[in-house]
Amino acid sequence: MNAANALPRRAWLIVGLLWFVGCLNYLDRVMITTMRESILAEIPMTDAQFGLLTTVFLLVYAVFSPFAGFIADRFNRSKVIIVSFITWSGVTWLTAHAKSYEQLLATRALMGISEACYIPAALALIADYHRTTTRSFANGLHLSGVMVGSGLGGLGGWIAERQGWGHAFMLFGQIGIALAVVLIFFLRDRPADQVETPRDDAVPVQAKVPPVRLGEALRSLLGNTNFLLALLYWGLMGASSWAVVGWMPTYLNEQFKLGQGAAGLSATGYYQTAALVGVLVGGIWADRWSRRHALGPIYVVMIGIAVSAPSILLVSATDTLVVALAGLVMFGLTKSFADANMMPILTLVADSRYRATGYGLLNLCACAVGGAAIYAGGVLRDANVNVVRVFQFGGLSFFVSLAILFFLRPGKSAPQPMAGKSH
Repeated sequence: MNAANALPRRAWLIVGLLWFVGCLNYLDRVMITTMRESILAEIPMTDAQFGLLTTVFLLVYAVFSPFAGFIADRFNRSKVIIVSFITWSGVTWLTAHAKSYEQLLATRALMGISEACYIPAALALIADYHRTTTRSFANGLHLSGVMVGSGLGGLGGWIAERQGWGHAFMLFGQIGIALAVVLIFFLRDRPADQVETPRDDAVPVQAKVPPVRLGEALRSLLGNTNFLLALLYWGLMGASSWAVVGWMPTYLNEQFKLGQGAAGLSATGYYQTAALVGVLVGGIWADRWSRRHALGPIYVVMIGIAVSAPSILLVSATDTLVVALAGLVMFGLTKSFADANMMPILTLVADSRYRATGYGLLNLCACAVGGAAIYAGGVLRDANVNVVRVFQFGGLSFFVSLAILFFLRPGKSAPQPMAGKSH
């Protein structure tokens, strides 16, 4: 590669470091759900109160995401990530010392604030370092760490059974603090004299970028038709994905008479494994396509949705377990194309100065409607409506999302595909 096409120093080191941070991010947030009995034995609470621990985290996380994104756009992204990481690791450690329900609830709210600062800043930092030829794969590789962290959340329950629930929070809080020390020495923002240009986002140029202001960021994003379409698209994807994943264990349990444990492991194991492969495949494919066409990430996502929508409808329509699991695998594999390419798509339609703020708004929308979709599924079940309707809603929402993508177009400042043959 010539100098103009070369990636900045640390480009892949940044992704590697954030892989481990993302892994701990999701492990720390989900492991509380795996140690319910151990916590209830020490801190009595109702099931509703236990559920509220996750609800409070999700609500605070969603509401704070746009503001956290703005902070990452306004200030040094790597420092925001480091401070966020140190803070949530400290809160993880502090959670182990909670002695009452109120204290436990407070730590979950603090966890929501501190973790909200991570994802927008991390994805924006990766987008800063990686061009169209590597951006989707870099993003997918980072998200594979998030998925591994979600899968490792079960370690919390395993440790809680043997050494108490507090030990797990203390252990992973300490690991986080130790890793944060490593980040202090190695995590850096992309050099300020290398900025994206309309023709080639890899060309180093001298430019003075005006400071980011919240009002200007919101006006730029919410006044952008392409961004509003992306917001609607991501909200529908969030609603359908949360609904399908949230109610899949129940569906497998009732439809195929699987035990609670087998249904849960089947729903998460097959889906997460397929999704882990999907973010990598979708990232590599989108990068290769982007070398020839700026809309490469959008095209890959459209193909993924075109496969994942009928896949989930297949799951809801079959009476054969093997067929249902095959549909679930295909759904997880192709739906994750969207996860790997959301930030690359955002770079096509939004001002580069407001990437983290934009992703924070997307995060807010997806979490809010996703939580509402899960709740709506519960309301339908209370009304004796078959959970199959949830999956049918998911499939329909995916088709609508696919239609929205047809109208997305790169903005004037979007990077153009590289000239010449792909390598």
